[in-house]
Amino acid sequence: MHIPVKRSKDNQIFGGVIAGICEKFDWNPAAGRVLYVVLSLVPGFPGIIVYLVMWLLMEKPDLN
Repeated sequence: MHIPVKRSKDNQIFGGVIAGICEKFDWNPAAGRVLYVVLSLVPGFPGIIVYLVMWLLMEKPDLN
């Protein structure tokens, strides 16, 4: 099962998950990363687990 968003191949730091979401919605990837880190610091939000699950579910980037 995959979600119809591709990970970024050009703008990635770890897996390209946040950058892929930002590219899909035409957002700034740096702002998206900062927002995700701030959201991950909120108690009760499992940031690392959500990131890893999204990494597994998102489509691989095109290698072309």
